[in-house]
Amino acid sequence: MREEPPRDNLRGGAWLIADMSLNIWSLSIVKWLGADYTAFQVVFLRALTGLILIAPLIWKYREQFRRIEDFGLHLLRVFLSVITLTASFFAISRVPLAVFTAFGFTRPVVTMVMAAVLLRETIGPRRWLAAGTALLGVFIAANPSDVPWNLGLAALALVVLTGSSAIIVTRRLRAAPPVVLMTFYTAGLAGFSGPFTAASWSPIAPNHLAPLLFVGAFAQAAQICFLRAHFFGEAGFLSVLSYLSLVLSVSVGYFIFQETPGLEFALGASLVVGAALFVTLRPRIAAQKT
Repeated sequence: MREEPPRDNLRGGAWLIADMSLNIWSLSIVKWLGADYTAFQVVFLRALTGLILIAPLIWKYREQFRRIEDFGLHLLRVFLSVITLTASFFAISRVPLAVFTAFGFTRPVVTMVMAAVLLRETIGPRRWLAAGTALLGVFIAANPSDVPWNLGLAALALVVLTGSSAIIVTRRLRAAPPVVLMTFYTAGLAGFSGPFTAASWSPIAPNHLAPLLFVGAFAQAAQICFLRAHFFGEAGFLSVLSYLSLVLSVSVGYFIFQETPGLEFALGASLVVGAALFVTLRPRIAAQKT
């Protein structure tokens, strides 16, 4: 029988912040590259780089692959992740970074609902209120209604659905060894995207090779942080804390892509930060009083 992993929301939150930072830099590189390469090609190169990086870990912990459980759930997680990542790379070059992040923040709310229904996790009224407040702040900050309809927005809707489902499946697999989860994820991405990449391959410009490799390196490191976050933290807690990614992404948009935030962003970001700090600091304050 599997041993239930320990629950430590503060520790899980620290891992999640590292995950968000690395993912934002990875997506920023993809946005900078624009639509020069298909989403499948970027996914494949990202996966291939990650697979090379974790090859020593796969060899070191090869014994853990002899007792894999829930094989079907692993495959389902890979399939959902392939769709999510491909749609994300397709969308990021077609919509502003702030809007990309804002739409992504509907995913934590969907995840909270799925966690309550499917995983029977208890999510108190304060967290629901914090989630609603943060979600309102997201739409005030990014103001997605000003963005004209395009295929990028349609891809974002798909990201929300499949991404939330992938997180729930990951929660079901939280007792699996991290190296097994990473290997299934990375090898699965390469396997699924490989045929599509071969059919639509575009020659890589010499000055684009290093950035594309960094996409894989950052994303693979983020995957480790993500797995550790969900190993320690509860889905409801991590979902609300992830709203802090809005502040990180808009900061990158300002300094890298010259996207200047307005008054709406200041108001919306204040709501986001306030809600995230509420769920982050409240457990620590309660623990200090006991």
